[in-house]
Amino acid sequence: MRLLFIGDVVGRSGRAAIFEQVPVLRSRWGLDFVIVNGENAAGGFGLTEAIFEEFRAVGVDAVTLGNHAFDQREALVFIERQPRLIRPANYPAGTPGRGASVIESAKGARLLIVNVLGRIFMDALDDPFAVVKRELGACPLGEGCEASIIDIHAEASSEKGALGHFVDGRASLVVGTHTHVPSADHRILARGTGFMTDVGMTGDYDSVIGMEKDEPLRRFTLRIPSGRFEPAQGPATLCAVAAEIGPDGLTKAIAPVRIGGLLSPAAPDFWN
Repeated sequence: MRLLFIGDVVGRSGRAAIFEQVPVLRSRWGLDFVIVNGENAAGGFGLTEAIFEEFRAVGVDAVTLGNHAFDQREALVFIERQPRLIRPANYPAGTPGRGASVIESAKGARLLIVNVLGRIFMDALDDPFAVVKRELGACPLGEGCEASIIDIHAEASSEKGALGHFVDGRASLVVGTHTHVPSADHRILARGTGFMTDVGMTGDYDSVIGMEKDEPLRRFTLRIPSGRFEPAQGPATLCAVAAEIGPDGLTKAIAPVRIGGLLSPAAPDFWN
C-alpha cells in the first residue's frame, strides 16, 4: 500500500499546494491513500466544511486535526457528518466528532486513522498513550484493519518519539504534526512501525511557522500584541511523508517529501 501523509496545511497558500499537487502525486506515484492534517487550513485556524470538501474533491482520503480543531465554530456541527474528518481522540467524552475512524481505500483496504493531542506544553487532556492503546486494541492490525496510522499533534519531540516506540509493531505509521518544522528522523522502528517526529507544514516558509512575520516579531520583541496572526501568502512548500506499507501492515520503506517553495526538494526513490 502506498500512503502519503501531508503535514499541517496553513492558509490559502497551503491549500493551493494541496489543490495543485495531490492529483499529480496520486497519479505519478500510484498512491492508494492520502491523509492531510488540516487544522490550520482556514485562515491559519481551524477548518471549514467547504475546505474539507475541496480537499476531498482533489483526492484527499482523510483529514486529521489538532488543537485548533474547533476554532471554526461550524466544525462543531459538520464534523458529525464527516467520518473522514478525525479530531483528537483524547478530547473529553461528549466532544463532537470522532477521534478514530476506519476508512476504506479505493481498492478496499481498511485503514484505521487515529488522531491524538500531546500533553506536554499543551492543554491537559486525556492520556494519549492510553487512548491509542484503546483504539489499537479495538481494531488490531491484520484483523480489524490492513493498516493503522497515528497522527500525534504535539509540541514535544520526546512525547512523539515515546508514542512511536509505545506502538512499535502494532501500528503501521506514527507521524508527528503541530510544530510546522519537518524533522530529519524518518525511519522504521525495530518492530516495523514507520516514524517521523514532525512532517512539517504545507505553507509559506518565508514566515514564522506559516504566519506573516511582522506580528510574531512585534510580540517577541515588544511583548505587545498589535493585531492578529495572518497566514503568509508566498509560495508554499508541500511537506509530507511517504510510506510503503506491506501485506503485514508494517512499513517497508519511508521517505520525506518536500515540493515547491523555499525548502530543498525531496521525494521517495522507491516509487520512481
